[in-house]
Amino acid sequence: MQTVWLTGAEWLAVLRIGLGLWWLESWRHKDRKGWFERGTGIAWAADVAAHHKWPQVKKGFDTVVAPRPKVMAYVVVYAELALGLGLVVGFLTPVALVGGLLLNLLYLVLMIHDWAEQGQNAMMALISLVALLAMSWQTWSLDSAIGLF
Repeated sequence: MQTVWLTGAEWLAVLRIGLGLWWLESWRHKDRKGWFERGTGIAWAADVAAHHKWPQVKKGFDTVVAPRPKVMAYVVVYAELALGLGLVVGFLTPVALVGGLLLNLLYLVLMIHDWAEQGQNAMMALISLVALLAMSWQTWSLDSAIGLF
């Protein structure tokens, strides 16, 4: 593939790194004190789930998240950090891409009524899918440097 500046593989690496930076920004702007000490993030998600038009969302939230709100707050916040770091440096990249895709799909389902959030989650899911199927870890990654994948 010919491009103006970088090779096709390098552009895929740019896409992967950009997605990682997007996850890092998501982590950076979170009010971690609010999430961890006051439970604001999980409380907000509980309210969204309680009023969701699909009853399965509330049932799933009540089964998985509600019994362990503090643990789930840490899982969400640090998953975003781990995804961002993994994608930027290209370490365990396929795992990070699948994890990010699943997290974005979860966010899409949870926020089905909020179109402002849907664009971001849809784009991030699409980038994850493209980067995964195109094996974007083959260029500019620790995975490639150490022959992991």
